[in-house]
Amino acid sequence: MECLGSGAVTASFMQAANADVVILTGCNPAVNHPVAATFFKQAAKRGTQFIIIDPRGQALDAYAHLSVRFKPGSDVALFNALLNVIVTEGLFDETYIAEHTEGFEALKAHVVDMTPEAMSEQCGVEAETIREVARLYANAERAMIFWGMGISQHTHGTDNARCLISLALACGHTGRPGTGLHPLRGQNNVQGASDAGMIPMVMPDYQPVGDDQLRSAFEELWNTPLDNQPGLTVVEIMDAIHAGTIRGMYILGENPAMSDPDLTHAREALGKLEHLVVQDLFVTETAQFADVILPASAWPEKDGSVTNTNRQVQLGRAAMPLPGDARPDWWIIQQLANRFGLGWHYQHPSEVFAEMKQGMASLDHISWERLEREQSVTYPCPSDDAPGQDVVFGDAFPREGGKAKFAATRPIPPDEPVDDDYPTVLTTGRQLEHWHTGSMTRRAKVLDELEPEAVASLSINEMQRLKLAPGDRLTITTRRGRITLAARVDPGMPDGMVFIPFAYAEAAANLLTNSALDPDGKIPEFKYAACRLAAVEKEEVTS
Repeated sequence: MECLGSGAVTASFMQAANADVVILTGCNPAVNHPVAATFFKQAAKRGTQFIIIDPRGQALDAYAHLSVRFKPGSDVALFNALLNVIVTEGLFDETYIAEHTEGFEALKAHVVDMTPEAMSEQCGVEAETIREVARLYANAERAMIFWGMGISQHTHGTDNARCLISLALACGHTGRPGTGLHPLRGQNNVQGASDAGMIPMVMPDYQPVGDDQLRSAFEELWNTPLDNQPGLTVVEIMDAIHAGTIRGMYILGENPAMSDPDLTHAREALGKLEHLVVQDLFVTETAQFADVILPASAWPEKDGSVTNTNRQVQLGRAAMPLPGDARPDWWIIQQLANRFGLGWHYQHPSEVFAEMKQGMASLDHISWERLEREQSVTYPCPSDDAPGQDVVFGDAFPREGGKAKFAATRPIPPDEPVDDDYPTVLTTGRQLEHWHTGSMTRRAKVLDELEPEAVASLSINEMQRLKLAPGDRLTITTRRGRITLAARVDPGMPDGMVFIPFAYAEAAANLLTNSALDPDGKIPEFKYAACRLAAVEKEEVTS
């Protein structure tokens, strides 16, 4: 369903307290969203039933009514089986579907053969468990679905999201307190950056670049012609460098030499550039490829706004002086723009915010002055003195006709299924102690003492199969490379799977990951790669 777009946070994570049932899937909030996890724990203690659907176990399982483990990469099969139960048992909300959606009859016909029994072998979940989950969710008065990058970082990631949206629409679980869909944002301003147009196929507020009328409004606002073709995503940029169509890059606060998939390919691309400018707080792995490094400012050193995962526009104020030659990011960008002859004259981030408001209806009734008074305002906001709307899409969806459209999906295998040569599933992600690529947290003494080295998390059975003790060295090999790191027992890991964090330059996980893209969302398949594991002999370690 296209109407929710990338800004599809229909309700905040605080609404979990008003829900009877909450599904958490493809996310590990206790590690990656600890603030949201606190609200989830409180909601569970007050009676909300949490259903956790994930290949791996996690800390929040202790608060769950039901924890469902499924085979990695089989999300669509499982979700379609849930839809099949809702359809065949008549658990859908006929009134809501008639008033707010279109395409349900086609979806019903599509999922009729995807019974729990038919999908059970694919997803590894018992048919009766699938029925239990479907009934709990559909029969709840109020239910929510939260998901993370475990849903999106697959070649079928968009289909994963379409399935979850279809579940919510079929059961009428949107637009009311305690209901909705919430893709948990991975960083403090992912929502704000996306809202502002930092996605290559859309302009601010998710307006498509190919729409001539919408684009002309921004051409008038910015007094410059705009391309009507979508730009390139990160992986596509690296491919374009290798093809010779991109020769220079300007990278702000990003570390693709650690965060991109298939790092050998990505690093070769960075090394091939004629000119690379990196604007960052530290000399990151990416900055080591740079021709010019511009000293950026940290969060407590600058004024500005961010928009968090709950659609809360929040104001930040400088609390510390800038060190050395560091400058606010907006100031550096303006200096570069003026050297291009653009004649920008912003004096403060408040002036940038004022311009954003001219092109973003989502910021209506949210002024800089109001943020100074209130610190935070949720969008959309109906008036200058009213609180923002925590729950949206109660009356209509932002789509022609105001109705959401069901989108049918079919299970497809991962781009690189396991086989005899690479029989183990590799998945990657973050850990609590080290943020993203570790460019800040690994410079924090306390955090680095807590997690000083790269580890591979395995089930006890995998450890025994490989004759490994905790702390022993393990080599992981994929079709793109190999790394060696310490083995760790994780009771939440299923057999046949290994998890590694991508924060460690000395054992960079993304040397191994697959750059295959979701055809719609253009997101790489970070969460699934075929690998093989081998214990490192003790003699090799000591020699």
